[in-house]
Amino acid sequence: MTLPSSTCTLIVGAGPTGLAAALSLIHHGFRDFVIVDAVTQGENSSRAILIHAATMETLDTIGCGDELVSKGSKLAHITQATRTAVIARIPFARLKPYTKHPYGLIIPQVLTEQILGQKLASFGVTVHRPYRVVGMKPNSNDTKLADVTFEDGQVITSKYIIAADGARSAIRSIAGINFIDPTGENNDTVLAQLAQADVTFDDESVDGFVTRGIMSPENFFLCASLPSTLNEHLATTTGKTVKGRIFRIGTGVTGDVPRLPSKEYMQNLVDKYGPIELSSDSSVNPSGKSIHIKDIVWYSRFRTHSSVADTFFTRLRTGDSTDAHGAAILLVGDAAHIHSPAGGQGMNLGLRDAIFLGEALTKHMTTAETRPLSDADAILASFVAERRSRALEVIAYTKRILGIAGIKNENVAWWLPISKITLRNLVLAVMGSLWFVQTSAVWGLSGLGRR
Repeated sequence: MTLPSSTCTLIVGAGPTGLAAALSLIHHGFRDFVIVDAVTQGENSSRAILIHAATMETLDTIGCGDELVSKGSKLAHITQATRTAVIARIPFARLKPYTKHPYGLIIPQVLTEQILGQKLASFGVTVHRPYRVVGMKPNSNDTKLADVTFEDGQVITSKYIIAADGARSAIRSIAGINFIDPTGENNDTVLAQLAQADVTFDDESVDGFVTRGIMSPENFFLCASLPSTLNEHLATTTGKTVKGRIFRIGTGVTGDVPRLPSKEYMQNLVDKYGPIELSSDSSVNPSGKSIHIKDIVWYSRFRTHSSVADTFFTRLRTGDSTDAHGAAILLVGDAAHIHSPAGGQGMNLGLRDAIFLGEALTKHMTTAETRPLSDADAILASFVAERRSRALEVIAYTKRILGIAGIKNENVAWWLPISKITLRNLVLAVMGSLWFVQTSAVWGLSGLGRR
């Protein structure tokens, strides 16, 4: 497919944030944009799996909320447990006075991306694939524009570039924007390195398993039940029929983690850190059965770390230090900020970035037509300052969650020989039963206080 030679706005990246940015621009009456992506087709893996209330409300504004709800499953409680018993069960219903979405929506990212993509296609917009950005420079005839070069040599000239191209953003790198941990802290918890996978088990009795976080003495283990729509999607798009409920499992790992793990490797993690109902040891499993992982549908390994861009808005340098009129570059989603998956905040924040950007960018365009560019730029500067502030809040929030979940199994102090794990679980059990603590917990996860 041949790319157009020019556009007002180029969106680089057609994951959820790039698609949401495009839909938001359309919602605000703007269609002069091109959206490209480096891969031949969208993701076929589940990746992010949770959408919170604040994001659902934002997705409603671009007409995608109802379809997402129809393809996902509603999580009614945050359940924290040991391997054998529930510590606390905190209801999302505490959010009912504040939102029409008092739940967490479990929906694999691949379905979120599919729904956003189909919505965009319904407006006649095509995602151009595969186009990987390899260069960007001021246009030789008009330095207010940028020439963006792709791997195949094609070039698009654009006035605005939205970087939605992920944590390794080519646009951010070419623009020379720093991307570092805002606190400079190292993650020394047991969750510094994670392995996660989507799996099925060889016993249908696990289908009723309730999504929960397992706090074992040595680790934190997540097991979430994914909606059957993922099975349907895989059958339709890949031709692969996956029988049985698919579960997301994830836990901290140490040492060398295999690139492609065996079922035995993943089962060992379940047996060591997961709920005993999924144990392959029949003498441990309360059902008396030996339950094993049947298939690994998807797998990922990564280090939990945080980074944020120095700025989410800049102008492409033109070579003249006095010229601040180069093409506008805007960062959204993982191109702007990354952090640990604790609390399922990453994609949520990115989607809100992208959807709110549509309004700010169209205001900028309108203002620039009648007023000095500096006045218009003040709109974007104010917008990105707020979004960066939200990113810093989320990074701090996820680090707190990670710190609690990843506490090491050691005594509180030499003079207080009580395990930090025991103390944590006791505090969670007591505090988790209090109304105001429950409300505070789900409010923090929902994003309603930091849209």
